[in-house]
Amino acid sequence: MSKSCVQECLTTGLSCAKKDCRHYINYDGDMNCSIISADAHGPMTLEDVADRIGLSLVRVKQIEEAALVKLKKRMGPSFV
Repeated sequence: MSKSCVQECLTTGLSCAKKDCRHYINYDGDMNCSIISADAHGPMTLEDVADRIGLSLVRVKQIEEAALVKLKKRMGPSFV
């Protein structure tokens, strides 16, 4: 999704219909766009994220933990 796509959604007031976009989420409350969601709400809880992407809170927590393990490997011992 490009910035023009986000701008188009905001200008028209219509939810994004581009399901092949990497930023698409099936959540009409945020116009189906993760960028619009992040801009509108700022930092969100894992529960908020789970609701938006349609996964359980436990699964989102597992994904977060796996991502942190990968970051620690890449950043080395200085990553806290």
